[in-house]
Amino acid sequence: MLRLAAQTLRHRTGGFLATFVALAAGVAVLMTCALLVESGWRHQGDPHRYGAAVAVVADRDLTVDGPTVLGETEHTTVLLPERGSVPGKVAGDLADVPGVDSAVGDRRLVVTTTAAPGLPTTGHGWSSTALAPYRLVSGRPPRSDGEIAVDARLAGPTRLGPGATTEVVTGGVSRTYEVSGVVGTDGTASGRAALFFTDAHAAALDPHPGRYDAVGVLNAPDADRDAVLAEVRRIADAAGATAYTGHDRGIAAEPESAAARSLALGAGAAFAGYAAAIVGFVVAGTVGLSVRHRRRDLALLRAVAATPGQVRSMLLAEVGLLGLLAGAVGVPAGLLATRQVRDALVSRGFLPDDFTVRGGVLSAAAVVVTVAVVALFSAWIAALRVTRIRPTEALGEAAVEPATGGRARLVCGLACVAGAFSLTVLTGATDGQTALGAAMGMLYLFVLGVALLAPWINQGAARLLGPVLRTVWGDSGYLAAANLRANARGAVAVLTALVLSVGLGGTVWFLQDNLERQTVAQSREGVLAQYALTSGAGLPDSAAAEARRVPGVAAATGVRRTSVVVPDRLEPQTVPAQGIDPLGADRTLDLRVRSGSLDALREGTVAVSTARADAAGWRLGDKARLWLGDGTPVTLRVVALYERGWGFGDVTLHRRTLDGHTVTGLDDRVLIRTTPDSGAEGALAELARRYPGGQVTDTARLTGELAEDVAVSGWLNKMLVTVLVGYAVLAAANTLVMAALARTRELSLLRLVGVTRGQAKRMVHAEQAGLLGVALLIGAAIAAVTLTTIVRAVTGATVPHVPATGWTALLGGTTALALLATVVPVTHILRTAPVEGMGVRE
Repeated sequence: MLRLAAQTLRHRTGGFLATFVALAAGVAVLMTCALLVESGWRHQGDPHRYGAAVAVVADRDLTVDGPTVLGETEHTTVLLPERGSVPGKVAGDLADVPGVDSAVGDRRLVVTTTAAPGLPTTGHGWSSTALAPYRLVSGRPPRSDGEIAVDARLAGPTRLGPGATTEVVTGGVSRTYEVSGVVGTDGTASGRAALFFTDAHAAALDPHPGRYDAVGVLNAPDADRDAVLAEVRRIADAAGATAYTGHDRGIAAEPESAAARSLALGAGAAFAGYAAAIVGFVVAGTVGLSVRHRRRDLALLRAVAATPGQVRSMLLAEVGLLGLLAGAVGVPAGLLATRQVRDALVSRGFLPDDFTVRGGVLSAAAVVVTVAVVALFSAWIAALRVTRIRPTEALGEAAVEPATGGRARLVCGLACVAGAFSLTVLTGATDGQTALGAAMGMLYLFVLGVALLAPWINQGAARLLGPVLRTVWGDSGYLAAANLRANARGAVAVLTALVLSVGLGGTVWFLQDNLERQTVAQSREGVLAQYALTSGAGLPDSAAAEARRVPGVAAATGVRRTSVVVPDRLEPQTVPAQGIDPLGADRTLDLRVRSGSLDALREGTVAVSTARADAAGWRLGDKARLWLGDGTPVTLRVVALYERGWGFGDVTLHRRTLDGHTVTGLDDRVLIRTTPDSGAEGALAELARRYPGGQVTDTARLTGELAEDVAVSGWLNKMLVTVLVGYAVLAAANTLVMAALARTRELSLLRLVGVTRGQAKRMVHAEQAGLLGVALLIGAAIAAVTLTTIVRAVTGATVPHVPATGWTALLGGTTALALLATVVPVTHILRTAPVEGMGVRE
């Protein structure tokens, strides 16, 4: 059967082309997602910063106990958005471990040098040079607070050497330092450049007094490494930290690598799930349609004594060979696409420069096997109908299929639709990722329900549209209605592909538009201040107080952006938050407080968005337990509930609550409101010049910058959605071409019995208009229900925003592509002489 299958593929290339395209494109899409996941799994950062350490104790993630299921408590681990730290005494405990030569605490300070402002740089204490290890290339170590040593990456492009001076900005303050020496390493280090203060000065500059960013453990030469590591892990666990060894030391050195890994794993896995569902729909429909179009050939094989098992084996062998060929094309295409996606993610700041596309063997094997299994299963299901008939009935049964499916198909289809409607309740009762996941489940259940009920939908639509088609297209419309009724089951794949294209595109793409619109609108309407004092290096606490003393300033509010971890119904989530000084905040910010007041915001209290409060089950006056960005657990009393969580973050804290719990300990901006005709602009500009990189901008500009940031963050979703919708649209066009080319005999027979070429073309146009109209109507209805439900749950908006250009492009593009995919092949068929067309193989 394998040889017969190969001969069939060789002599019927055109007939199998559509199936091959669907399989190859599916492999390429899934390969991109899978390779992104594999690359994220293999990405571990650069451990060179701690190359000499046998282990590094650091706090980079948070493990939260979840619900208890069947007596077992589930645990969820989330990355800390603000780099956790470890107590200073941990270094002493580790140094006392037998076999440890020394334990060195490392401070990681955010610094910027005026000599190389564009070069990412971190500051450290001099003793941490032993962890790389660094060696002096020239000069000497720093000995006073006014001296620093720089590494070769910083000294090279800036020509900083011993005796040179440079400005270093840290903690929102610019200071002048003399370079005492230049250090280098034996290997090639990537990541950020480094400069080194004295240990005492680094401790004074650190916004986390008494704590270290990490502690590196240096082993004694003759120590038992396993025993040392076991004791290091015990001490790390007791301190609520983690002991990183081997290549995992790169995650301790560069938490950005852990964030990149999480992004690649999360995005790749999430969209791989969506892509797998779509590929499953498309491949199943395409393979099934291909088999049904060969009913006459397969029936003839049955009539000449081929057994059902032999026919099924031949079909499975054909699809298996097509799967291998599709893998040979789709895997390289997916590899190339992944590299382009990686470059785009790096250029937009989603991934670090050192993130590379790795692996491919595991991804390729998993993807090819997955697509092949789906294709083989689809071919087997489609072949059952043909191979179950008796040989004597084969030729009589080959021409026409039953109009509808069986009872099991009807029950399953109704169950899917009922399940989709039930998920609308779950979506409306949740928010965030839970609501989004429920909405996507609802979308796919709707599409699956339509696919199962398609024969009945097509047949019912044909009856309802019959009078309309006859009125518009006359006799051709009558033939079109009859064809739609008779071929209700054959058009299942066409209807499913079109509904999937419109439903998926109309839901996910417009959802991203609504989230961006809601964020920008809330920010624009909620900022009452006219000006904002900003600095790329951050602003100290005193900036807001100094702004209030400027004549003509009515109110000034310092804002510190961060993220916190909050509980949810299913698992904890990391949500945006802000810390503010509530003094005069009612005149600079309008969070649209619904209950309580921001005036009551103090240390030990919190204000929460209404959406987040509902998700966590918090009410006004409740004690809310959450984790700050560095993993510190806090229990705060809820003093206000507000609506504008998208524009300002789901959690608002007093700024002092965040002291010592953010990386920089600085404000991001100071919102300033002036009295009418105050003329305070000049004084504010003078104030801005006191801070490195400080400037005063109009708050309208801040909203514009926020819109750009939100658009960039939404780019990833839109890019991946574009790929999925593009594949669905390609599948729709592919299926339509298959369906059109399979009608060569039918159209030739109609012309032989007197139907003119024009009448046949109008008949096809009428059929396409009816089928396309039903598909667009169902797809738009599914998108409307899903989009409205998720937007209401996530943003609170009753009616989603759908740009006219967006829905016009979606519906118009789908319509144009569908018509083109039908008109072109049908026009080609009608150019063939009817007598020749009757002799063409299916």
